[in-house]
Amino acid sequence: QVQLVESGGGLVQPGGSLRLSCAASGSIFSDNIMGWYRQAPGKQRELVASTTSGGSTYYAASVKGRFTVSRDNAKNTVYLQMSSLKPEDTAVYYCYVVSIRTYWGQGTQVTVSS
Repeated sequence: QVQLVESGGGLVQPGGSLRLSCAASGSIFSDNIMGWYRQAPGKQRELVASTTSGGSTYYAASVKGRFTVSRDNAKNTVYLQMSSLKPEDTAVYYCYVVSIRTYWGQGTQVTVSS
């Protein structure tokens, strides 16, 4: 059984920063992919950023240069540092890990508003 626990969401003003964390526990292969999706009201879930256990990363065009995904393999934890936040970044952010199958966190709300 794999569980993912997220933390770090909240309300922030435009231009501000937030850091999301997601800790995975259970049977996870060392060779895996971890990352973040988000879903805004009325929109489809979209991939925001991901990172492999080997250190490769991917970013959506909309967040490139503003968000940074990182991971601590020893702790099976993935982070998303979000800077220069915009109102359009408002969404529920879900972490995930791909290890044979895909596991999801419960989601954390990020609201960017003045």
